[in-house]
Amino acid sequence: MLQICLIFLLFAENVSAKNKIVASIPFEMVGSYIVLDTKINQSSKLKMILDTGLRCTIVTELFAEDSLNLNYDELRDLQGLGFGKSFFAYESSDNNIQVGKIILKNRPVYAFKEDVFNLSLQTGVKINGLVGVDFFRDYVVEIDYSSRRIRMYEPEVFVAPKGYGVMPMILQRQKMYIHLSVLETDSALQTIKMLIDTGAELTAWFETLTNKAVSIPEKSIRGRIGEGLSGEINGVFARVEQLCISNFCVKNPIVAFPDSTSIRQIVRTSDRDGTIGGQLLSRFNLIIDTRNRLFYFKPNSSFNKPFVYNIAGLEVAHGSGLLPHAEVITVWKDSPAERAGVQTGDIITEINYNKIFGLSISDIRHFFEVPSKIPLKLIIERNGSYKELLIDMKAKI
Repeated sequence: MLQICLIFLLFAENVSAKNKIVASIPFEMVGSYIVLDTKINQSSKLKMILDTGLRCTIVTELFAEDSLNLNYDELRDLQGLGFGKSFFAYESSDNNIQVGKIILKNRPVYAFKEDVFNLSLQTGVKINGLVGVDFFRDYVVEIDYSSRRIRMYEPEVFVAPKGYGVMPMILQRQKMYIHLSVLETDSALQTIKMLIDTGAELTAWFETLTNKAVSIPEKSIRGRIGEGLSGEINGVFARVEQLCISNFCVKNPIVAFPDSTSIRQIVRTSDRDGTIGGQLLSRFNLIIDTRNRLFYFKPNSSFNKPFVYNIAGLEVAHGSGLLPHAEVITVWKDSPAERAGVQTGDIITEINYNKIFGLSISDIRHFFEVPSKIPLKLIIERNGSYKELLIDMKAKI
């Protein structure tokens, strides 16, 4: 009996040793973004979003306290999801990117000539850029949304932990895809190929151009989906019956269907059916093994959270000035906010009797996402005058 116990202990230690953690890196959640403390070469500490929708690292904005030295090779014209103006970035090769104790060597870095994402403005916190999918190249990477920590393992000896589901992952042009199933109606179930994009702050979006496209439900609303590399992305939001990663299905998720002008180039150059973003991915703890092309997943405590959307139809950013305030930067066309009289440039000073002072952008957005039969009360300042506006918050989808 003692011999059996010793054999079991040795086996357990061996499994544990195989999955020895190379690095354990804390991260901050800003909305559904994963934000990492990062250094590029000998830079100061930079705040970077982990974005698996990008191939490499992009620096979008530097502040007075930031220092960064890059040797630029050339100025490149970059394209991406969205429809609008083209933009340029400086390319730099052979950089070292440090995240926690891990140093990723010989990585390309792009620096925007101008900030097209306005991530700091829109999140209300300092964001210097994005770390792309080459973060996953050398290690098996665990994203533990529950404890807000990334763990990295040596791929040669990695053993999958118990409790995780696993499915094959497709790697194409350095981007990661998995197959999901979507239930459009009670009987229409189809399998779709989706890009894994931790940098997309949505549940999912679906292409609308091909014969195999997921049908847009009759009950939908029009709105702004986000900002792509080439401009603003608009489309409609709606609920589908069910979206499944293997046997784990979320019911009635709110998904987006971008306008064809925003995705035409993407659909032309890729056979994907859409993208899954942070609002779905964060409901799981994930392990990504690019060497063996495997995607591991386990539902966490956020799995059954209700899906929400911007009912009010307005977007805000922290405004500059002596006193904290929120400035309206976008009002969706035909939205409850537009019908209530909200205008771009309005300064919000109070929401439902809550002073803006002390509220984060996430706190403010939460007010716009909670359905209610009682209108949302805003106090806004416009051209030196104060107005009270009431926004209908009854959910439409």
